[in-house]
Amino acid sequence: MASAAEQFASNLNWGAIGKATELKQRLWFTVGALIVFRIGAYIPVPGVDPAALAEIFHRQSGGIAGMLDVFSGGSIGRMSILALSIMPYISASIIMQILTTVVPSLEALKKEGEAGRKKINQYTRYGTVFLATFQAYAIAAGLEGQSASTGPVVPDPGVFFQFVTIVTLVGGTLLLMWIGEQITARGVGNGVSLIIFAGIVAALPSALAQTLELGRTGALSALFIISLMVGVVVVVAVVVFMETAQRRIVVQYPKRQVGNRMYGGEASHLPLKINTSGVIPPIFASSLLLFPATIASFQGNNESGVMQWIATYLGHGQPLYLAAYVALIVFFCFFYTTVVFNPTETAENLKKNGGFVPGIRPGKNTAEYLEYILNRLTLIGAIYLSAVCILPELLIARGGVPFYFGGTSLLIVVSVTLDTVTQIQAHLLAHQYEGLIKKARLRGRSR
Repeated sequence: MASAAEQFASNLNWGAIGKATELKQRLWFTVGALIVFRIGAYIPVPGVDPAALAEIFHRQSGGIAGMLDVFSGGSIGRMSILALSIMPYISASIIMQILTTVVPSLEALKKEGEAGRKKINQYTRYGTVFLATFQAYAIAAGLEGQSASTGPVVPDPGVFFQFVTIVTLVGGTLLLMWIGEQITARGVGNGVSLIIFAGIVAALPSALAQTLELGRTGALSALFIISLMVGVVVVVAVVVFMETAQRRIVVQYPKRQVGNRMYGGEASHLPLKINTSGVIPPIFASSLLLFPATIASFQGNNESGVMQWIATYLGHGQPLYLAAYVALIVFFCFFYTTVVFNPTETAENLKKNGGFVPGIRPGKNTAEYLEYILNRLTLIGAIYLSAVCILPELLIARGGVPFYFGGTSLLIVVSVTLDTVTQIQAHLLAHQYEGLIKKARLRGRSR
């Protein structure tokens, strides 16, 4: 039986958004911030010939460059000021989260609460600047070595072009980092995820048109396109089901007597999601694979042996790429789950509040039981994420389907949509509770 809160949430009136002033302001702020992001995606980096760049990118769009373009919202193909997108920030966040688990001083800083979190965020920003600078230099140096039939991509190469490109691209990444933080604090949803979501969604119409054009020219059969669309719907349904699926562990609270009255004795549940880590593992895995690929994708004929190896074996559909992708997804599923859910801490909190799992002794035994259940659920979630992300990658590599129909893209779009809708429902629920409290106070005063 659903709880009262669940029943109340299911009966939420979405028309109440118009009456929730704070929620409207948050929604408008989120939309405005994403519009700024999309405008920035069309502002080009100075000193780059757009015609030559378009020709070079068209030749490389079937490989790493196409995947980079998806996550940057088309900024790579236009070489805009936001070409690096938010990926350096995500990579820096990965490094900091790993360091907080292995470096005692950072682990102690994490436990200091809000002050420690701000300090770690500051270190993450420093790491973002370093990674963005490194990637921006690689892109600037790579562009200088590119030539098309219309001429070189960079008509006036040199130190000045490299300096301007580095400053521009790093500034664009920092702008997106700031926009993402502002959306999280003053808008609705997770800012970083919404930026990636907006970039993918903005490219979906052109991807659909490209697919239909391939069908018109005979490159893809009509049956294949219909099967593809059905497959997309099936993947979306699977993602929605898995992202909302839970394992509910019964928690019992003992009865206690206060005066002449008995309190407690109620049964509750501890919800454990099958995919506790959400969309984070594919994003983290993609960002780590994109880090060396960013350097290799613009090297052209001047590639070194290492860069040539990266460009060859880390391409879409290659066995090494698929194996590395699956391994990183599985690793980050377990790693991020341990970050967001601590069985020992949860067991201690239950013990302090008098709660216990029926048949399991409180304390250490409960922690071991929760860890056992969580590991099994995480394994299922890791298999699900790997399948959703890898099967479309094979389809893209073998069938020539646009990158926008990849499993990672669909997973991000569906997961971010579910998360945003959940947050909107939470704001509406809080607004309706506030309205009920105000009415109750007015009735009390009238009496």
